[in-house]
Amino acid sequence: MVPAGHDDHTHVTSTGVSNEKLAMWVFLASECLLFGGLISTFLIYKNRSGDGALHQTPHDLYDLAFTSISSFVLLMSSLTMVLAVSAIQRGDHRALRTWLATTALLGSVFIAGQVYEFKEFLNAGYGFTHSPAWSAFFALTGFHGVHVTLGIIMLLSTIGLSLSGRIGNAQAESVEIVGLYWHFVDVIWVIIFTVVYLIK
Repeated sequence: MVPAGHDDHTHVTSTGVSNEKLAMWVFLASECLLFGGLISTFLIYKNRSGDGALHQTPHDLYDLAFTSISSFVLLMSSLTMVLAVSAIQRGDHRALRTWLATTALLGSVFIAGQVYEFKEFLNAGYGFTHSPAWSAFFALTGFHGVHVTLGIIMLLSTIGLSLSGRIGNAQAESVEIVGLYWHFVDVIWVIIFTVVYLIK
């Protein structure tokens, strides 16, 4: 009998982890380095507001309450992703699609909030090239937003594969791999939120 989460075509490494899951772990490790560099850059430049009449830093204009709510929404999506993985492990494909769709919806709400925040900053006259502080802010949060968007695409693609019958109980690991990516995106945001929005 083939255990749930594996099929006859799954190749595993000497550690017992499948090649696909190991590849995702390696990819996420490389992403940690990229985000680490962006966070370090932000910490270096966050107080360099630039010259001219508009001399506020990002921290001066944050709407902490609004960003806290959107952050909570993103964190809740980790819970729904866990429920999606649990559903496929039980073989409940309807629940799988429901929780994946919910996760994608929550991620979309977060992105909408980020777009709104960016728009407010731009309307106030603060863009990517305004100062080193603003460049670092937009680069870091924008890069994370791109990752969330890619995650939403992965979630929707997984829903499509499930609807077409291409994800069976034996392919539960493919959902787990998507879950790894999504949890990574959420954890990175917790770090960004703490460093960018909470620490002056």
